[in-house]
Amino acid sequence: MKKILVVIALSSSVLFACNNKAKEEAALKQAEAEKAMAVKAVKDSLRLDSFKRAETAKIEAEKEAKHQAELVAARKAGQRSSYSGSGRTYSSTSSSSYGGTQPTAKKQGWSDAAKGSVIGGAAGAVGGALIDKKKGRGAIIGGLVGAGGGYLIGRGEDRKSGRVQPKN
Repeated sequence: MKKILVVIALSSSVLFACNNKAKEEAALKQAEAEKAMAVKAVKDSLRLDSFKRAETAKIEAEKEAKHQAELVAARKAGQRSSYSGSGRTYSSTSSSSYGGTQPTAKKQGWSDAAKGSVIGGAAGAVGGALIDKKKGRGAIIGGLVGAGGGYLIGRGEDRKSGRVQPKN
């Protein structure tokens, strides 16, 4: 009886082992297939993105070429203008070109030097008025000294931030 149980146990373990290998191989094949599909989906997505970018770049290049052609035409039209009337002929050449909408520099607001001058002047005026017996004279002197000091400190901050080019 023991021999029969041992034979059954060995045969069932062999069957289960074979069955697990088949399941593992099927799962591995399934995982590889899913991975391949994911890679293909990513490649397709990248290909579509590159087509969209190329199309966008082409449209932008066409717009820029059209804009440049308009500028050239406007320059040619504005280059020479002549007026003749009452027996006299006036001719002028224009060096300015029609640019349509020129890009304007963005307003940056107050510089640190300007802020420092105002703050230093106000603080100096208050301090000078408190220190000197003659309030008006103290306020003027303190305001001038404070404004000068505030300007120097603010100018240094402007150089650090890149708003003003540093001295070489």
